[in-house]
Amino acid sequence: MLKIGLVGCGRIAKKHFEVFDSLKDKIQLVCVCDIIEEKAKEYFDKYNIPYYTDLNKMLNNEKIDILSICTPSGMHPKHGIAAAQKGIHVITEKPMAIELKGADNLISACDENGVKLFVVKQNRLNPGIKLLKNAILKKRFGKIFLANATVFWQRPQEYYDMADWRGTWALDGGSFMNQASHYIDLLVWLIGPVKYVNAETATFKRSIEAEDTGAAILRFKNDAIGIIQVTMLTYPKNIEGSITILGENGTVKIGGTAVNQIEKWNFDKYDDDDRLINNANYQPSNVYGIGHYEYYIDVISSIENNKAPLTDGRSGRKVLELILAIYEAAGTGKKVFLPLKKSKVIE
Repeated sequence: MLKIGLVGCGRIAKKHFEVFDSLKDKIQLVCVCDIIEEKAKEYFDKYNIPYYTDLNKMLNNEKIDILSICTPSGMHPKHGIAAAQKGIHVITEKPMAIELKGADNLISACDENGVKLFVVKQNRLNPGIKLLKNAILKKRFGKIFLANATVFWQRPQEYYDMADWRGTWALDGGSFMNQASHYIDLLVWLIGPVKYVNAETATFKRSIEAEDTGAAILRFKNDAIGIIQVTMLTYPKNIEGSITILGENGTVKIGGTAVNQIEKWNFDKYDDDDRLINNANYQPSNVYGIGHYEYYIDVISSIENNKAPLTDGRSGRKVLELILAIYEAAGTGKKVFLPLKKSKVIE
């Protein structure tokens, strides 16, 4: 039985608590922390476990195997490093940091203290996405020409006003760093490393520091072209979170609001996976999808069997670096090559 603590009892933490309830035979939730006391106390009332408003006090007082970090993105490295220094495995929501120095420091702390670092990328575990990954591994597309990620969602001003860190450069970033992060991860995971990027971003409507809308054009090292288009201004509600891949021998689009619906699945040759596509569709209750459960199964297996996790710190860093390159390209109006020459703090 792995003992787990959670810090940051906000919006995304609810997905983690759902998993804890479903995996009671594998994971024991033993403590929670949030700087807003009433949020932490809610889970004391529900689970009858200690709650804290100070993470360091929780780490000093409680014996846990894993810390799950659901705080604002800019705080992930600080909280993860604190856990690693106590010999505690780290699960962090995306993105793992908002600048490369923080990501590198977190990776180093986990390495030096012999603990595992897991970066939550639950969309990799969506049924349709797993079938798409298999198709790529089997080389069913032949040469891939174009890969597209679309995130057309709605985040009203009230969403940003709920917490003063939302939409800030210091703790959150904008639509690329926050909402599109999972989709950027999927492109890199599916297609491979990126050679260079061009981008445009804008803050059209929301009163935030970062962007609410943007587009990027990628050139992958395998010569494929990628397009990322994202906005939080879709009227009147979320309409699409999709990945589309076009190749010489295949076309696939996995859409819905959160890559939950196989909309196109065409290949020149039959494969037994083709019989599975109708069963891969589902209707999620929200844009987070259903992958957190399977992600925790992978975490448990990785710790118990000492094997590599599905997404570790180095995998999470690759996505962060690409997002930072997108921001740099948008800010300078120039093509930006990867890897970045230096850790670049968002300004």
